[in-house]
Amino acid sequence: MAEHGTATFASPEDYSAAIGAARLNLFVTAGGDFNGRLTWLNVGGLHVVRGRENIPRIGFLVLPPAQAIISFPASGESSFAYCGVGLDFGDFVFHGLGERAHQRTDAGVVWGLISLPPEQLAACSRALTGQSIRPPSQGHVTRPARDAAKGLLGLFSKVCRLAENKRAIIANPEVARALEQELLHALVNCLTTGAVAESPSRRRRHTDVMIRFEEALAAQSEPHLNVSQLCKAIGVPERTLRQYCAEFLGMSPTRYYLLRRLNMARAALRRADPKTASVAAIARDHQFVELGRFAMAYRAVFGEMPSSTLRRARSKTE
Repeated sequence: MAEHGTATFASPEDYSAAIGAARLNLFVTAGGDFNGRLTWLNVGGLHVVRGRENIPRIGFLVLPPAQAIISFPASGESSFAYCGVGLDFGDFVFHGLGERAHQRTDAGVVWGLISLPPEQLAACSRALTGQSIRPPSQGHVTRPARDAAKGLLGLFSKVCRLAENKRAIIANPEVARALEQELLHALVNCLTTGAVAESPSRRRRHTDVMIRFEEALAAQSEPHLNVSQLCKAIGVPERTLRQYCAEFLGMSPTRYYLLRRLNMARAALRRADPKTASVAAIARDHQFVELGRFAMAYRAVFGEMPSSTLRRARSKTE
């Protein structure tokens, strides 16, 4: 029995929580109000998701340890980077089990994700090619043969259209089973014809530093980031951290720390109890000690004052 559907989201938090196949901490970097749409199909062990987002963001992705996952840009107009590597339409990321990684978009984006148990991928690839494909120890970008990429992307788009507009057709068990088999065949074809697009060992070094950076930021409780002290804690020179942040995030460590806190404050304002919450209290909870500067930085990113966000939260409860 296939499970399928589509939904729209006005908050990055609800959108990220609904993805299901991965945990995504998503931070908007500019552009105002977030608008996201997810379309999904679950059939057998196969999980297919398409996401649409309207504004730029940075995401820190935490994948489950028991799923093989492949992600990719699902539109030729999408600007998408994985761990600092820019992805073209037709590129695929074959993720490691339980991987943690950064993604970045510079505008609206359409992306795709296919996940399945590693045993299912190994069994299917062995039946089709005689070799078992298993997730890599470290995620990497792969560039399949053009026809193989075109086949999978076209089938992915077809499946998502059916999930959105032809639910009666896709609910047919025979149709769902046929789509599952087609997707598996197309996926194996992409993974067996692809060439690794960058150095996994180099990428591992950079990724490991950025994961330690995220862990250090999560432990921060001060309004200002002491970059020199943080670099000592994670064991890298300051120049190296700034280089990797520019590569992975497109910004400095201090700018990213500010954006994380602004996004968290916005999420708190959205879910606040309008009868008891105040902008000042929420700002202080997220290490903003100067309310005026907080309001200016907030407006620069989200296009409105924090008080407006709280008023909109109030109107939803009335």
